[in-house]
Amino acid sequence: MPIRVSVIIPTYNPCAKRLRQVLAALQAQTLPTNQWETIIVNNASTQFPNSVFFQESVPDNLWVIEEPKPGLALARACGLRAARGEIAIFVDDDNLLASDYLKQAINLIDIHPNIGIAGGRIGPEFESPPPHWSTDFLQLLACWDHGEEPLLSSPKAQDDTGNLIWPYFAPVGAGMVLRRAAWEAWLTFLDSTDDTLSDRKGNQLSSGGDNEIVLIALKAGWQVGYFPSLRLTHLIPESRLDPHYLARLNYGCSFGFIQALRRHDACPWPPISRWTLPLRLARTWLRCRAWQGPANYIRWRGLVGHFAARTR
Repeated sequence: MPIRVSVIIPTYNPCAKRLRQVLAALQAQTLPTNQWETIIVNNASTQFPNSVFFQESVPDNLWVIEEPKPGLALARACGLRAARGEIAIFVDDDNLLASDYLKQAINLIDIHPNIGIAGGRIGPEFESPPPHWSTDFLQLLACWDHGEEPLLSSPKAQDDTGNLIWPYFAPVGAGMVLRRAAWEAWLTFLDSTDDTLSDRKGNQLSSGGDNEIVLIALKAGWQVGYFPSLRLTHLIPESRLDPHYLARLNYGCSFGFIQALRRHDACPWPPISRWTLPLRLARTWLRCRAWQGPANYIRWRGLVGHFAARTR
C-alpha cells in the first residue's frame, strides 16, 4: 500500500510531555499505519528528546530529520521535500489530532479535486484556567471554529482590480492539509526568492508563513476550504496566556499577515508613510485605552503590527 499522507511535525526545543501527547494522538489514528508516515523536523533545537523517547509510545512509521537553519517555514519545507505522500498535514508539537483526522483529510482531498489546502475546527485545552479577558484572543492561539458547514473559497481568486481575495476562513498552519501540487507551488516560490518572509524562528513570534502558503495556493489556481469534520485540540500552557506573550504574539501575527498580503498583491489597505507612524500609534493607544488592562494593551499591540507592516 503506497503512502498517502505525510504528517509533518516541525519542532524547536519541544516540551517532552506535550510531544508525547501529540504522538499518542497519532498512534490512535484509524488510518492504517502503512498508508501514512510521521516526519518530525528538528529545527535547530538546543534541547531535543533522545532516542529512548522515540522508542516509547510513538507511531511505528515515525522518522526524524534535521533542519539546522532556524525558521518554521524552512522546517516545514524540509519536511515537505522529504514527504512521500500525496497529502501532507502540518501538526505543531502541541496539536492533538482527532482519531479520524487522517481519514477525513484523504476523503476531503479525494472528493474536492479543486481544493489545494484545507483546515478545520481547532479547540483549546488549557493547562490551567484562563484569565477571563483571554478568551477574546483565542484566534491568536490558532483556535478557530467557523461553524457546522464547510466553506470553500471562490474559484475566482482575484477581485476586479486583480488583487487576490483573502478568505476569512483560510486555514492556519496547525492541522493544515495540503495537496502535493499546492505545496510544490509554495516550494517553487521559496526556491525562486532570497527574500524570506518573516516567520517563527526559535523564540521569535513573527508570523506570516501560514498566510503565504495559502496565498501562493490561491495564485496557483487552487481553492482553500474549511471543513468542520477536521477536528484538532491545541494544548495551551499557562505561559501562553501571559499578557506580555500575547501582546508580542498579536504584534507578530498582525505584522506577518499584512506583510504576506502586501507581498502577494492581496492587501486591501494602502501603504502609509513612515513619518505618520508615531501619530497613528498614539491615536490608537488612546482609542484602545491601552493603559486600562491587558486586553486593551494586547489589542493595541496588534494595531502597532498592522501599521508597522504598512509603512513604505
